[in-house]
Amino acid sequence: MNKTSSHTHNGDKVDSASRRRVLKQAASASALAMAGPGFLARAYAQGASDLGPYQSAKINWRQVEGQQITVAVIPASYFENLISLVPQFEQLTGIKVRMEKVPPGQIRQKAMLDLSSGTGTYATHAADPMYYPLYVANKWVDPLDTYLNNPALTDPAWYDYNDILQAWREADSVDGKPYGVPYDGEVTVQVYRKDLYDAKGLKPADTFEQLLSNAEALNDPDNRQYGLALRGFAGAGQNMYIYPSIFRSFGGKWFKGDKVVVNSPEAIKALEWYVNALSKYAPAAVRNWNWPDIADAFSQGTVACYIDAHSSAAVITNPQKSRVVGKVAYARWPKGPDGKRVTSIWNWGFPINAALKDDAKKATWLFIAWATSAETQARTSWKSDSATPRSGLNRTSLWKAPEFAEAMKGAGENFIPAALESLEHDTDVEWRPRVPQWPAIGDTMAVAIQAALVGERSPKDALDQAQARIDQIMKA
Repeated sequence: MNKTSSHTHNGDKVDSASRRRVLKQAASASALAMAGPGFLARAYAQGASDLGPYQSAKINWRQVEGQQITVAVIPASYFENLISLVPQFEQLTGIKVRMEKVPPGQIRQKAMLDLSSGTGTYATHAADPMYYPLYVANKWVDPLDTYLNNPALTDPAWYDYNDILQAWREADSVDGKPYGVPYDGEVTVQVYRKDLYDAKGLKPADTFEQLLSNAEALNDPDNRQYGLALRGFAGAGQNMYIYPSIFRSFGGKWFKGDKVVVNSPEAIKALEWYVNALSKYAPAAVRNWNWPDIADAFSQGTVACYIDAHSSAAVITNPQKSRVVGKVAYARWPKGPDGKRVTSIWNWGFPINAALKDDAKKATWLFIAWATSAETQARTSWKSDSATPRSGLNRTSLWKAPEFAEAMKGAGENFIPAALESLEHDTDVEWRPRVPQWPAIGDTMAVAIQAALVGERSPKDALDQAQARIDQIMKA
């Protein structure tokens, strides 16, 4: 019997491993029955689903059974959906998984502390793609090509790594080599009130000029209606989530040779545009708003258009909270002066902690392969009983699936085409400067941007000051 395979090709014959699985499942069922009927029903709903789609992979899912791993994720519905399926993974593999929820503001620091100390507490974690250069420079995470190319660990036909969105794969790679596998992600899109646009004969903006023209046409502060909102809150993932798209759309480049340059003429023009757009057409408070604040304002009817993550659709189309359900439509980022549309390139991916022992690494890879597979992605989206089916699926084939279109039909007009076209055509892997010093650079830029947005400094002065600080960071 081929021990690298978890299934049999011999008709009705059942191998000894299968018999052991049946016995273990029977023992588990007895233990569950003693725990009470409510627990039993939940456990069967979560853990005893059909494993056939996974067992069709030509690998032995139980090759490291008995291993235990801890996985850190953020408390978000798309990870909650995954957590609910972990009993299926444990039943499939015999690997015990402890899922730890860590807030977004803390997960980066906790992961860095664990990786840098070599303690191996987290086998994998929801990783910020901008942190891979730092991880790789310090050899804190394993290159994943060795796992992808190992036939004992990956069935390439079943897993189909290239089906994962190329932009997200590239974001989780360094020098062309993968160090993380995307689980969930987002793309920045233009979100607008179709009813207000139609009433004024407006179309979604195709250029930055049209975006401001539309905003001017709909800006009516006296009646608490504003034409445009973009997040302004200071943070490497807040205003530095929006500004890089504007900067790159103005033709900005982060590097001059090996030097990170943030005060080029293009950078100053981009920040001037950002300041002008928010000063003229957005609520004054937007300078301290993150995306939930913008989505809430839009859902209450006070903002006519915003540009942010496609996943914010879950807020603005919630019938319990939103006043604009049925009035929402989507389009791609407008073209900047350089003629480019540049969207964010964001995902939460899973790396493998290099401090783990070999069997723990294999167990971690099996978890990653399971979580990022097409089957699990579908089970956390349209196949899920969750009230919030995921919109950040990692695979092109699933974005194009009719079941996904049906699940997302309440999101608003043109939701999937706008997001998918942006993912396939408007992403830019150099959207932000991918260097090991990113955490400090991102924070420095965020402070400078907000100083300009609130009028403390001119865009030029703010960026000149940021440049001086970044020069010191890069020398350290």
